[in-house]
Amino acid sequence: MTEPQAHLLVVDDDERIRGLLQKFLIRNGFLVTGARDAAQARRILAGLDFDLLVIDVMMPGEDGISLTRDLRRRMQVPILLLTARGETTNRIEGLEAGADDYLVKPFEPKELLLRINAILRRVPVMAQAPAPPRALHLGPVRYDIDRGELWRGPELVRMTTTEAQLMRLFAANPGMAIPRERLVGEPVKPEDAGAQMRAVDVQITRLRRKIEEDPRQPRYLQTVRGEGYLLQPD
Repeated sequence: MTEPQAHLLVVDDDERIRGLLQKFLIRNGFLVTGARDAAQARRILAGLDFDLLVIDVMMPGEDGISLTRDLRRRMQVPILLLTARGETTNRIEGLEAGADDYLVKPFEPKELLLRINAILRRVPVMAQAPAPPRALHLGPVRYDIDRGELWRGPELVRMTTTEAQLMRLFAANPGMAIPRERLVGEPVKPEDAGAQMRAVDVQITRLRRKIEEDPRQPRYLQTVRGEGYLLQPD
Protein backbone atom coordinates (compact mmCIF):
# COMPACT_ATOMS: atom_id res chain seq x y z
CA MET A 1 0.00 0.00 0.00
CA THR A 2 1.11 3.55 -0.70
CA GLU A 3 1.87 6.03 2.06
CA PRO A 4 -1.29 6.63 4.10
CA GLN A 5 -3.63 9.50 3.37
CA ALA A 6 -2.77 10.06 -0.28
CA HIS A 7 -5.70 12.10 -1.61
CA LEU A 8 -7.50 10.78 -4.72
CA LEU A 9 -10.21 12.38 -6.86
CA VAL A 10 -12.63 9.90 -8.47
CA VAL A 11 -14.54 11.35 -11.46
CA ASP A 12 -17.42 9.16 -12.68
CA ASP A 13 -20.98 10.05 -13.69
CA ASP A 14 -22.32 6.70 -12.39
CA GLU A 15 -23.18 7.45 -8.75
CA ARG A 16 -23.22 3.76 -7.76
CA ILE A 17 -19.79 3.03 -9.25
CA ARG A 18 -18.36 6.26 -7.85
CA GLY A 19 -19.63 5.40 -4.39
CA LEU A 20 -18.26 1.86 -4.54
CA LEU A 21 -14.84 3.10 -5.64
CA GLN A 22 -14.76 5.71 -2.87
CA LYS A 23 -15.63 3.16 -0.18
CA PHE A 24 -13.08 0.63 -1.48
CA LEU A 25 -10.25 3.17 -1.69
CA ILE A 26 -11.04 4.67 1.71
CA ARG A 27 -10.87 1.17 3.23
CA ASN A 28 -7.42 0.85 1.72
CA GLY A 29 -6.01 3.95 3.37
CA PHE A 30 -6.73 6.79 0.94
CA LEU A 31 -8.52 10.08 1.33
CA VAL A 32 -11.08 10.17 -1.48
CA THR A 33 -13.19 12.94 -2.99
CA GLY A 34 -15.78 12.27 -5.70
CA ALA A 35 -16.99 14.30 -8.71
CA ARG A 36 -19.94 13.46 -10.92
CA ASP A 37 -18.62 15.07 -14.13
CA ALA A 38 -15.80 17.09 -15.65
CA ALA A 39 -17.34 20.43 -14.64
CA GLN A 40 -17.50 19.47 -10.96
CA ALA A 41 -13.98 18.02 -11.13
CA ARG A 42 -12.68 21.38 -12.37
CA ARG A 43 -14.36 23.23 -9.50
CA ILE A 44 -12.87 20.83 -6.96
CA LEU A 45 -9.40 21.01 -8.53
CA ALA A 46 -9.53 24.81 -8.32
CA GLY A 47 -9.45 24.57 -4.54
CA LEU A 48 -7.75 21.28 -3.69
CA ASP A 49 -4.54 19.43 -4.57
CA PHE A 50 -4.61 15.68 -5.24
CA ASP A 51 -2.02 12.93 -5.44
CA LEU A 52 -3.85 11.11 -8.25
CA LEU A 53 -7.01 11.41 -10.37
CA VAL A 54 -9.16 8.41 -11.37
CA ILE A 55 -11.28 9.53 -14.34
CA ASP A 56 -13.97 7.63 -16.25
CA VAL A 57 -13.70 8.13 -20.01
CA MET A 58 -17.37 7.77 -20.99
CA MET A 59 -19.18 10.68 -19.31
CA PRO A 60 -21.98 12.91 -20.62
CA GLY A 61 -20.84 16.33 -21.69
CA GLU A 62 -17.06 16.57 -21.61
CA ASP A 63 -15.53 13.08 -21.65
CA GLY A 64 -12.54 11.86 -19.67
CA ILE A 65 -10.13 12.08 -22.61
CA SER A 66 -10.89 15.77 -23.16
CA LEU A 67 -10.67 16.50 -19.44
CA THR A 68 -7.32 14.69 -19.19
CA ARG A 69 -5.91 16.53 -22.19
CA ASP A 70 -6.88 19.91 -20.74
CA LEU A 71 -5.66 19.14 -17.21
CA ARG A 72 -2.32 17.91 -18.49
CA ARG A 73 -1.64 21.34 -20.01
CA ARG A 74 -1.89 22.90 -16.54
CA MET A 75 -0.82 20.30 -13.99
CA GLN A 76 1.31 17.19 -13.59
CA VAL A 77 -0.95 15.24 -11.21
CA PRO A 78 -1.00 11.51 -12.17
CA ILE A 79 -4.15 10.37 -14.00
CA LEU A 80 -5.61 6.86 -14.29
CA LEU A 81 -8.37 6.48 -16.89
CA LEU A 82 -11.24 3.98 -16.57
CA THR A 83 -13.19 2.88 -19.65
CA ALA A 84 -15.40 0.17 -21.10
CA ARG A 85 -13.49 0.48 -24.38
CA GLY A 86 -10.53 -1.86 -24.46
CA GLU A 87 -9.34 -1.50 -28.06
CA THR A 88 -5.72 -0.57 -28.61
CA THR A 89 -6.67 2.67 -30.38
CA ASN A 90 -8.69 3.78 -27.35
CA ARG A 91 -5.81 3.05 -24.96
CA ILE A 92 -3.41 4.95 -27.20
CA GLU A 93 -5.79 7.92 -27.33
CA GLY A 94 -5.93 8.04 -23.53
CA LEU A 95 -2.18 7.79 -23.12
CA GLU A 96 -1.58 10.42 -25.80
CA ALA A 97 -3.94 12.75 -23.90
CA GLY A 98 -1.55 12.50 -20.95
CA ALA A 99 -2.90 9.66 -18.80
CA ASP A 100 -0.37 7.67 -16.78
CA ASP A 101 -2.34 4.43 -17.04
CA TYR A 102 -5.53 2.98 -18.50
CA LEU A 103 -7.77 0.35 -16.90
CA VAL A 104 -10.56 -1.40 -18.82
CA LYS A 105 -13.93 -2.14 -17.20
CA PRO A 106 -14.93 -4.47 -15.71
CA PHE A 107 -11.88 -4.85 -13.49
CA GLU A 108 -11.01 -6.42 -10.17
CA PRO A 109 -10.79 -3.83 -7.38
CA LYS A 110 -7.41 -5.26 -6.37
CA GLU A 111 -6.04 -4.50 -9.83
CA LEU A 112 -7.18 -0.89 -9.50
CA LEU A 113 -5.42 -0.68 -6.14
CA LEU A 114 -2.21 -2.17 -7.56
CA ARG A 115 -2.21 0.24 -10.49
CA ILE A 116 -2.81 3.26 -8.27
CA ASN A 117 0.04 2.27 -5.97
CA ALA A 118 2.32 1.62 -8.93
CA ILE A 119 1.62 5.08 -10.34
CA LEU A 120 2.21 6.77 -6.99
CA ARG A 121 5.53 4.95 -6.62
CA ARG A 122 6.63 6.10 -10.08
CA VAL A 123 5.52 9.70 -9.60
CA PRO A 124 6.43 10.76 -6.02
CA VAL A 125 5.96 14.43 -6.88
CA MET A 126 4.22 15.43 -3.68
CA ALA A 127 6.88 13.75 -1.53
CA GLN A 128 9.72 15.69 -3.17
CA ALA A 129 8.36 19.20 -2.68
CA PRO A 130 6.43 20.67 0.20
CA ALA A 131 2.80 21.07 -0.78
CA PRO A 132 1.33 24.55 -0.58
CA PRO A 133 -1.24 25.17 2.13
CA ARG A 134 -4.58 23.72 1.09
CA ALA A 135 -7.43 26.14 1.50
CA LEU A 136 -10.92 26.89 0.24
CA HIS A 137 -11.76 30.52 -0.44
CA LEU A 138 -15.24 31.82 0.34
CA GLY A 139 -15.03 35.51 -0.52
CA PRO A 140 -13.16 37.19 2.33
CA VAL A 141 -13.25 33.95 4.34
CA ARG A 142 -10.60 31.24 4.00
CA TYR A 143 -10.90 27.68 5.29
CA ASP A 144 -7.55 26.00 6.03
CA ILE A 145 -8.20 22.35 5.17
CA ASP A 146 -5.17 20.90 6.92
CA ARG A 147 -5.69 22.80 10.17
CA GLY A 148 -9.49 22.80 10.08
CA GLU A 149 -9.49 26.55 10.73
CA LEU A 150 -11.75 29.29 9.42
CA TRP A 151 -10.21 32.73 8.85
CA ARG A 152 -11.68 36.10 7.94
CA GLY A 153 -8.67 38.09 6.83
CA PRO A 154 -6.12 37.92 9.67
CA GLU A 155 -8.73 36.96 12.27
CA LEU A 156 -9.45 33.38 13.30
CA VAL A 157 -13.19 32.63 13.29
CA ARG A 158 -14.14 30.52 16.29
CA MET A 159 -16.20 27.43 15.49
CA THR A 160 -17.99 25.01 17.76
CA THR A 161 -17.06 21.33 17.58
CA THR A 162 -20.15 20.60 15.50
CA GLU A 163 -19.43 23.48 13.10
CA ALA A 164 -15.85 22.27 12.68
CA GLN A 165 -17.09 18.76 11.88
CA LEU A 166 -19.53 20.13 9.29
CA MET A 167 -16.78 22.21 7.64
CA ARG A 168 -14.48 19.20 7.38
CA LEU A 169 -17.24 17.23 5.67
CA PHE A 170 -18.13 20.06 3.28
CA ALA A 171 -14.46 20.74 2.47
CA ALA A 172 -13.93 17.09 1.54
CA ASN A 173 -16.85 17.34 -0.92
CA PRO A 174 -16.81 20.88 -2.39
CA GLY A 175 -19.55 21.53 -4.90
CA MET A 176 -21.37 18.33 -3.95
CA ALA A 177 -24.73 18.25 -2.21
CA ILE A 178 -24.59 16.36 1.09
CA PRO A 179 -27.87 14.94 2.43
CA ARG A 180 -29.01 16.18 5.82
CA GLU A 181 -29.08 12.56 7.02
CA ARG A 182 -25.34 12.31 6.41
CA LEU A 183 -24.69 15.60 8.17
CA VAL A 184 -26.24 14.18 11.34
CA GLY A 185 -23.19 11.94 11.56
CA GLU A 186 -24.83 9.04 13.38
CA PRO A 187 -27.72 6.59 12.87
CA VAL A 188 -31.06 8.24 13.49
CA LYS A 189 -34.10 6.49 14.92
CA PRO A 190 -37.28 7.16 12.93
CA GLU A 191 -38.95 8.80 15.90
CA ASP A 192 -35.97 11.17 16.31
CA ALA A 193 -35.48 12.00 12.62
CA GLY A 194 -37.49 15.25 12.62
CA ALA A 195 -35.66 16.71 15.60
CA GLN A 196 -32.26 15.68 14.23
CA MET A 197 -32.95 17.26 10.83
CA ARG A 198 -34.07 20.52 12.49
CA ALA A 199 -30.88 20.46 14.59
CA VAL A 200 -28.82 20.21 11.38
CA ASP A 201 -30.70 23.19 9.92
CA VAL A 202 -29.91 25.22 13.04
CA GLN A 203 -26.20 24.38 12.79
CA ILE A 204 -26.16 25.33 9.10
CA THR A 205 -27.78 28.68 9.94
CA ARG A 206 -25.11 29.38 12.57
CA LEU A 207 -22.30 28.36 10.24
CA ARG A 208 -23.65 30.64 7.51
CA ARG A 209 -23.38 33.60 9.88
CA LYS A 210 -19.64 32.97 10.06
CA ILE A 211 -19.16 32.46 6.30
CA GLU A 212 -21.69 34.55 4.40
CA GLU A 213 -21.89 38.30 3.90
CA ASP A 214 -25.68 37.91 3.88
CA PRO A 215 -26.70 34.65 5.62
CA ARG A 216 -30.30 35.10 4.39
CA GLN A 217 -29.07 34.89 0.79
CA PRO A 218 -26.19 32.39 1.04
CA ARG A 219 -23.69 32.31 -1.78
CA TYR A 220 -21.26 29.70 -0.50
CA LEU A 221 -23.17 27.38 1.85
CA GLN A 222 -26.16 26.67 -0.35
CA THR A 223 -29.38 24.72 0.10
CA VAL A 224 -30.11 22.19 -2.66
CA ARG A 225 -33.81 21.48 -2.56
CA GLY A 226 -34.53 17.80 -2.07
CA GLU A 227 -30.81 16.92 -1.76
CA GLY A 228 -29.28 18.72 1.20
CA TYR A 229 -26.56 21.35 1.51
CA LEU A 230 -23.40 22.05 -0.48
CA LEU A 231 -20.33 24.25 -0.06
CA GLN A 232 -19.46 26.13 -3.27
CA PRO A 233 -16.06 27.82 -2.89
CA ASP A 234 -14.72 30.50 -5.25
